Amino acid sequence: MKELLVIRHAKSSWANPGQDDFDRPLNERGHRDAADMAKRLVKRGVKIDRFISSPAVRALTTAEYFAKAFHQKEADIVQVKALYHAPPATYYDVIESLPGKLNTVAIFAHNPGITDFVQETETARINDMPTCAIFGIRLHTDDWSRIQSCKKEFWFFDSPKLG
Repeated sequence: MKELLVIRHAKSSWANPGQDDFDRPLNERGHRDAADMAKRLVKRGVKIDRFISSPAVRALTTAEYFAKAFHQKEADIVQVKALYHAPPATYYDVIESLPGKLNTVAIFAHNPGITDFVQETETARINDMPTCAIFGIRLHTDDWSRIQSCKKEFWFFDSPKLG
């Protein structure tokens, strides 16, 4: 059994309209939500073996809050440029390449691709992944490369507005 956590970045700042999308930071609410959601995940007793993130500032900063809550170093977050505004196929590519020794992986990325990916798993009906939402999926396999064909089971969903 493998466990996958798909996490949308926290709320980003639009204070500088001319800023490149890739470089947009979190806003005040985003910083607060990322810290709170990370703590809520820790309280669930989840153990995360690897943190993978889009390198965009808002996604990576969100991942850093979670890594810190799980006593991991920021340097241990694997940055995958392809996750920046990625379609579902990219999520599958990233997941299928994971080493078998990892049991629970958290992926931090963006809409609309993150919602599209969650919908493709057909484990629960999610119309939109809100900012800093966590979608958990259990995969009935010991091999990440089988994600597309294995049985997938809804594990949990959480978002800042549910707390």
